[in-house]
Amino acid sequence: MTLKSLLLGTALAVVAATATFAETWSIAVTDVEGMERLQAEWGPFKAALEAASGETFEFFPVTSRTAAAEALRGETVDFVITGPAEYIVINTLTEATPLVGFGRPDYRCAIIVRADAGIDKMEDLKGQKIAFGDIGSTSNMLCPMQLMADYGVNPVGEIEAIFTERNIAHESLKAGDVAAIGINEGSWINSARNKDDSVPYGFFKVLARSGDLPNDMLMAGAHVPAEAQAKIRDAIIGAKAEIIAGITAHEENDKYVGMDLVTIEDSAYDIVRSMYTTAGYPQFDKFLGE
Repeated sequence: MTLKSLLLGTALAVVAATATFAETWSIAVTDVEGMERLQAEWGPFKAALEAASGETFEFFPVTSRTAAAEALRGETVDFVITGPAEYIVINTLTEATPLVGFGRPDYRCAIIVRADAGIDKMEDLKGQKIAFGDIGSTSNMLCPMQLMADYGVNPVGEIEAIFTERNIAHESLKAGDVAAIGINEGSWINSARNKDDSVPYGFFKVLARSGDLPNDMLMAGAHVPAEAQAKIRDAIIGAKAEIIAGITAHEENDKYVGMDLVTIEDSAYDIVRSMYTTAGYPQFDKFLGE
């Protein structure tokens, strides 16, 4: 091989490597439907991400968590913002990996009862009707069920589980139609509880609460080159303030106010896999409620 050919080959390789990072990356958010909502709620984040990384991103709307997984598997979407429970299934189906964790303040679950119900320990809930939030939600279903199991109550066979909206669950507990609610404690306090002035502060009590839950995340498709993943991850961590400001710019993302951005690994989500197993879904291969 001549020196000229060698230099030409090297130059082409450099151009090819540069082109890898010059393409436009697609990004989806599993709980936001429609391009208009994506642009309104996540547009500032996208702008901050592009400024920090020097890369170009475009939104890829998805209609469901299943659609997001299929898009990753088909390599039509490159990055997805999702929650812990969704990640477990998407990882099983596509081998996508967590890139950056969105650390949410006070992200935990709790079992809430009426203070006057005479329920003082988890065993008192055996045979009772318990209301949970969205089917498949980390903090509104899987975590509360795991919490019950941790205190000796099987959530599959020893209670009657119903699934409903947070406000309906709150009203049902207040009326005594259910013995307890299993719910995202922070969300319940900031919405249904704090907005309800019909009962005194001590009307409800926390029977048990979990520790902090694993983070929401930005995950990368298995087809995205490792170098590209590392570049984008490092850019996000290096520009935390700007990225966080972008995420929290819209009120729909108020749950992230006070957040941190951290590097994460798959093993941090083993606790969520245990939650799936406790809830009776040990395969991790389908989204609950879809």
